[in-house]
Amino acid sequence: MLKSMTGFGKATGTYKGKKITIEIRALNSKTIDLNLRLPSLYRELDPVFRKKITEELKRGKIDCSVKIDMISEEDLSIINKNLAKAYYKELKEINQSIQEESQDYLSMILRMPDIYMTGEEELSGEEKKVVLNILEEALENLNAFRKKEGEDLEKEFHLRIAYIRKLLSEIPKYEKERIEVIKERMKKALEEMSFEKYDENRLEQEMIFYIEKLDISEEKMRLANHLDYFEQTMEGEETGKKLGFISQEIGREVNTLGSKSNHAEMQKIVINMKDNLEKIKEQILNTL
Repeated sequence: MLKSMTGFGKATGTYKGKKITIEIRALNSKTIDLNLRLPSLYRELDPVFRKKITEELKRGKIDCSVKIDMISEEDLSIINKNLAKAYYKELKEINQSIQEESQDYLSMILRMPDIYMTGEEELSGEEKKVVLNILEEALENLNAFRKKEGEDLEKEFHLRIAYIRKLLSEIPKYEKERIEVIKERMKKALEEMSFEKYDENRLEQEMIFYIEKLDISEEKMRLANHLDYFEQTMEGEETGKKLGFISQEIGREVNTLGSKSNHAEMQKIVINMKDNLEKIKEQILNTL
């Protein structure tokens, strides 16, 4: 089953008067690109967070933030005064530089990272477990979002592939006419030349050779096989890159059909195939 690379997951929990919130956002990316923001108390969990997020999400531009809000005085939380003053100075300078009206700096400062201090200097094993459980829940929520988006991608791919397949089935009805047009064009060109005679047998041989070069039976067969393989591959997991490679092969066969068509209606079919294939490629960029 397909998954989207975009998604959002959020989870909250409490520990001794603290509300811990973890938010994870994911966008498409060729590799894993993780931006992690942790409060100073949880800095030692950085490698654990990175390992879990990478193992679970595989690919994408990931933005993960962890926020702590104090909901009781159980741990005698106090404001980090030095940090608050530094925040105030920075905010005031920025405000003056852009010449905005005065703001309620205090309410802004109280929402800034690491503004609260607790009596605990070290992270306890119990709190680590709570935080990592919240992380697991946030990752589960994000994956659920990705799966839902993946269902929509799957429907879109099936729709586009079915339309390309339908277009492919319309090509044979123009092939006989196409060959006749090529034959007449060649005969007319010869008649317009100054030759009084030409070898009919040799002409027939040359025409057969020329028409064989324009034969599209193999391209049609390969294109049909690629379409089948694309839909089979969709049934697996984390197949976005593979689907990208298959779409490139589909594009090669469609381009060859276009270059060999020599027929207006067939060229219109090829253009419609390319249009649907481009829409597939756009969505593959967002497929895990």
